Amino acid sequence: MQEYFSVEALRELDWGAELFLIITLTLLIRFIAMRALIVLARHFEKTTNVWDDALLEAAKRPLSSLILVLGVLTAIGVSDGYIDNSLFSAENITLARQVALVVLMAWFLVRFISLAEERIRRKILSGDNATQTSLDPTTLIALAKLLRLSVVISAILVLLPTLGIQITALLAFGGVGGIAVGFAAQDLLANFFGGLMIYLDRPFAIGDWIRSPDREIEGTVETIGWRLTVVRTFDKRPLYIPNSVFNKLALENPSRMTNRRIKETIGIRYSDAAKMGVIVEEVKAMLHSHEAIDTSQTLIVNFVSYSSSSLDFFIYTFTKTTNWIEFHEIKQDVMLKIIEIVHKHGADFAFPTRTLDGLEKIQLMQAPR
Repeated sequence: MQEYFSVEALRELDWGAELFLIITLTLLIRFIAMRALIVLARHFEKTTNVWDDALLEAAKRPLSSLILVLGVLTAIGVSDGYIDNSLFSAENITLARQVALVVLMAWFLVRFISLAEERIRRKILSGDNATQTSLDPTTLIALAKLLRLSVVISAILVLLPTLGIQITALLAFGGVGGIAVGFAAQDLLANFFGGLMIYLDRPFAIGDWIRSPDREIEGTVETIGWRLTVVRTFDKRPLYIPNSVFNKLALENPSRMTNRRIKETIGIRYSDAAKMGVIVEEVKAMLHSHEAIDTSQTLIVNFVSYSSSSLDFFIYTFTKTTNWIEFHEIKQDVMLKIIEIVHKHGADFAFPTRTLDGLEKIQLMQAPR
C-alpha cells in the first residue's frame, strides 16, 4: 500500500510539473508575442500605410487567444495520460484545436476588415490627397459589410464538416424549408435588395441631405444598413426607413446641387417708373460683378409686370456655393445692395395703396361710423 501511494504521488508530481511547465511556457510565449507586436506597431506608426496598422491591431487579441487556447489544449492533452476521461481523448483535442483555429482566424479577419474600414474612411473624410480613391464612405461601408459577411459564412462552411455536419444534407433541408422561409421573410428580402440597390445606384450617401415630395421624409442620412436607413431630421429626430421604401418613391438629394438659386420679385412705386430702366441695368451689373455669383449660370434681371400697387422687376441668379449658411449670407448681401441702388436713384419700394375717386370719397364720408 505504501508503495502504491508513492507511485501515485510520483505520477501526480510529474503531472503537476508538466502542467506548470506548459502554463509557464504558454504565458512566456504570449508575453514575447505581445511585446513583438507592440514594437512592430511603433515602427509601422511612422508609415502612412493604413493596412499594416490595421493588421497588427487586428492580430493582437486573436493571437493572444490562440496562444492561450493552444496552451490549454496542450495541458489537457498531457492530462490524458494521467486522467481516464473520454473528454481528454486525442480526437476531441484535435477537434477543439481545429475549431479554435477557424474561429480565431475568422475573428482576426473580421477585426482586420473593420479596422481597415475605419482607417480608410478617416483618410477619405480628412481629404488626404495621398489616399484619394474612387471609394466614397457609403461604398466603403457596403464593401466592408460584404467582406465580413463572406468571412463569417466561409467560417461556418468550414466548421460544419469539422463538426460532422454534412453540407449536402443541410442544403437539401434548406431547399425544402427555403420556400417557407422565403414567404415569411418577403419584407426582409425586399429591404435587403433595396439596400443593395442603394449601394449600387448611389442615389444618396452618408451625410447627404435628402427629402421626398411623396412622403414626409427630410433630413441627413446617418447610416445605411441592409434593412434600414437612418435619417436624422432637422429637429434631430431619427427616422428609421425600410430600404424597400426607396424603391417606390421619388427622392431629392439637395446635397448634390451644383448651385443655389436666388429668385426674388421686387416692386417699386409707380411714381418711379422713369427710373426703372436704370435700376434694372445697375442691379444686373452688380450681380455680374459680385464675386459670389456664378455668372456662367442663368442670370436674369428684368422688368416683368404692372402690379396693382407696384412696378415689378425680378432677379434670377445662382450662387457659387451650395452651403446653406453661406448662401443666406450672400443673398442678404445682394438684397442690401439692391436697396442701395434703388435709394441711390431717388426711388423707393412700393407698398399696397389705393386711390379713391370723387364718388368713393363721398360714399366713404357718408358711411355710418
